Amino acid sequence: MPHTGPVPHTGPVHHTGPVTHTGPGATAGAAPPAPPPPVWPGSPTPLGARHRTGPDGVAGTNFALWAGGAEAVEVCLFDPDGTETRVPLTELTHEIWHGFVPGVRPGRRYGYRVHGRWDPWTGARWNPAKLLLDPYARAVDGDFDRLPPEVYGHVRDWPDQHVADTVRDDRDSAPYVPKGVVVHEAEPGDEWADDRRPKTPWADSVIYELHVRGFTMRHPGVPEELRGTYAGLAHPAAVEHLVRLGVTAVELLPVHQFAHEDHLLRRGLRNHWGYNSIGYFAPHAAYAATGTGGQQVGEFRRMVRALHEAGIEVILDVVYNHTAEAGELGPMLSLRGVDNRGYYRLQHDARRYADYTGCGNTLHVVQPQVLRLITDSLRYWVTEMGVDGFRFDLAAALARSMHDVDMLSPFLAVIAQDPVLRRVKLIAEPWDVGSGGYQVGAFPPLWTEWNDRYRDAVRDFWRGALPDVRDLGYRLSGSSDLYAWGGRRPYASVNFVTAHDGFTLRDLVSYERKHNEANGEDNRDGTDDNRSWNCGAEGETGDEAVNALRRRQIRNLLTTLLLSTGVPMLVAGDEMGRTQGGNNNAYCQDNETGWVDWSLLEEGWARELLALARRLLALRRAHPVLRRRAFFSGRPQGADGLRDLAWFTAAGEEMTEGDWYAPARTIAFYLSGRDIPGQDERGGAVVDDSFLVVLHAGDGPLEHRLPGPPWAEGYELLVDTSREEQERAPGEVCRGGEAVTVPPRSAQLWRVTE
Repeated sequence: MPHTGPVPHTGPVHHTGPVTHTGPGATAGAAPPAPPPPVWPGSPTPLGARHRTGPDGVAGTNFALWAGGAEAVEVCLFDPDGTETRVPLTELTHEIWHGFVPGVRPGRRYGYRVHGRWDPWTGARWNPAKLLLDPYARAVDGDFDRLPPEVYGHVRDWPDQHVADTVRDDRDSAPYVPKGVVVHEAEPGDEWADDRRPKTPWADSVIYELHVRGFTMRHPGVPEELRGTYAGLAHPAAVEHLVRLGVTAVELLPVHQFAHEDHLLRRGLRNHWGYNSIGYFAPHAAYAATGTGGQQVGEFRRMVRALHEAGIEVILDVVYNHTAEAGELGPMLSLRGVDNRGYYRLQHDARRYADYTGCGNTLHVVQPQVLRLITDSLRYWVTEMGVDGFRFDLAAALARSMHDVDMLSPFLAVIAQDPVLRRVKLIAEPWDVGSGGYQVGAFPPLWTEWNDRYRDAVRDFWRGALPDVRDLGYRLSGSSDLYAWGGRRPYASVNFVTAHDGFTLRDLVSYERKHNEANGEDNRDGTDDNRSWNCGAEGETGDEAVNALRRRQIRNLLTTLLLSTGVPMLVAGDEMGRTQGGNNNAYCQDNETGWVDWSLLEEGWARELLALARRLLALRRAHPVLRRRAFFSGRPQGADGLRDLAWFTAAGEEMTEGDWYAPARTIAFYLSGRDIPGQDERGGAVVDDSFLVVLHAGDGPLEHRLPGPPWAEGYELLVDTSREEQERAPGEVCRGGEAVTVPPRSAQLWRVTE
């Protein structure tokens, strides 16, 4: 019934049957509705809306929804003019409501209304006045660009905030929410075979984190009508940059259908990053150039195919730890109205949500239906959308059993035995915000992890804040202290200096404090632990000495990342000096702040930075010693006593125990190319060049003696970050044992020539 004012509520409200509705404004007391279309029993599997040919050759759509505690379920079909037809699903098999509706074809919009008890004190929040998005919808038409009171299951404007979420709102939400779309299983021309996938080995991988919209919104080579879309990322101009740079995989910020938070919409902002998922099978509709009536599915597939043809894998950043429905004061968009207790972790006081994510709710992955939702989604993106791997946001939340993080949890166990999922790339963000949630180094084999200890050590070294080099040595050589167990390899460590969350590389050397005022939260949001150094001035400056130092520091950080053992991850735009103006939490900046600025390449220093990135990645690709598949042993490899990894002082002598405790100003390490294990196709050893890497963070020049025989008779300088010009290698040649001058705050890469 229409809601005209607050209604006192002291106990549960029961709904015992569906209400047929034939117009956007109709209610239970309206004129007699037209009879609903026929519905056949259909099948409880697969879940979702699947168009097929039914008995007697009749085409239609099978609808199946898990709603364990519901009393009744209606599928609501919408005509182009918005007219709604409600069809009761009367078949119930193993808690799945299902039915086959003849005549429903691809392109038809739909949603669900689920009936049951309203009793928030026990976690029951069914409300059939709210149209719910199918958790298995393959496409979504529309956007959650406004959240009026009608989309909340409770009376949002109830005056007593202590019980605000317990008073049911009976206003219809259908006019205000997007709808699911019945889609074709595959569009013509969208099929592919697995053998077209690049399948880059982990050790050879270089990940490039990018935002589908932000990457192309300002790209001059992408047609304006395609910018910010899947088609834009598939455009040859965008793909060419990735290929020339030399990355092997793109890691896309969330592309599952997501919603915008109410507090952002009220401030005239939008969720730009997309870590607010509401549809785990649907490509985000706003990123489609070809339409949102199901066309986004084919457009996404064509994007994947274009990247695959260029030799680039596609990894999705996925958010299965929470949904856009937030806490008990959040909107009712999908899972909350399907079965609140069945999908979410609730506290002992079942009115409240357990929150290990900082976003108001946490999916209850231990529940079979939730685990099925997640794994069905993952398999869908691999088998039908062509995706090559996943980065799991706040993965520790998925590994919680009852409350504690458990590396034997159902989620991790299912992934390990699944024949589809265990063969794709799996990356954990190995923490959440709950107690005991920091789990870096603890995820089991098959998994790689974002290594924030690498990030912190490298940042601290180059800003002069590292007390000694003990931790840095582990980070540069693959973090064996974290990952050398259970058969894991150096590529278990995804090394990064910057990510979407935090400063860009340029801002890291330009700001010591966050500047998030544009986010509208009084600069309270975002981390204060930036480990940054502004090189003498806060923000943009006309001081050329400061700017020159900043450019050098960017080169230092980039060079360190790409010469470290492990899998490097770059952030889109860092290779050309992108800035966010000091904003270290640009999640709501869908504007020039959050977009890659391609005009930077009109500046000479940015082109030189890009040239350095390309050259370093080419070196990494050409030399197996820079992308090892096994940890260093540190043991002599032959009669001459050479080891696969050795550390040297500025005097050209091997480091002693005491040197590891000395102030961290300089570190040099020798990478032997002799008999590198596990590098050829049969797992045998290969021979490569040997290299010496010198990292000098001191503020004055350093006289550094290059290690002499037996380590090397001669060296060639390949990289020197003190130089502004980076298009070509320096090419200097020195003898082993010779002293060279290392400029202040610079990195050098020497190749052993004999």
